[in-house]
Amino acid sequence: MAKKRESQVFFPWERRRVAWLSRRRARVIAGAVAVVVVLLWIRSREEHAASVRATRATITSAMRAVSAYRADHQGACPKDIPALVAAGYARDTLVDAWGRPLRLACPGRRDPQGFEISSDGPDGIPGGLDRVE
Repeated sequence: MAKKRESQVFFPWERRRVAWLSRRRARVIAGAVAVVVVLLWIRSREEHAASVRATRATITSAMRAVSAYRADHQGACPKDIPALVAAGYARDTLVDAWGRPLRLACPGRRDPQGFEISSDGPDGIPGGLDRVE
């Protein structure tokens, strides 16, 4: 004699409560968190790249100002960047994207007859590995 299986009918108020954090919901939440983390990582990378581009643009304008100064002063280098501002070759003190003043080396390390302008980079360590030249 086989037992007869009866179907059960539940009313909406009699249903079992489903756990708030089911597997499906946990996967959706984990996916959303992963997307947010990736977007934040991309944003920080792009902000860093934009800062480097802005610093390189400032270095280019500083190089033009130093070249103009040297052309007007028989090849003599200014003693530092604020001297360019005082002489009228630059409007403001030239700073990098992180708010630090640019460094002027005259004569340059690579070209003894020239000059070099660099930034300390985001960490601010002079001559560090992330400097911008």
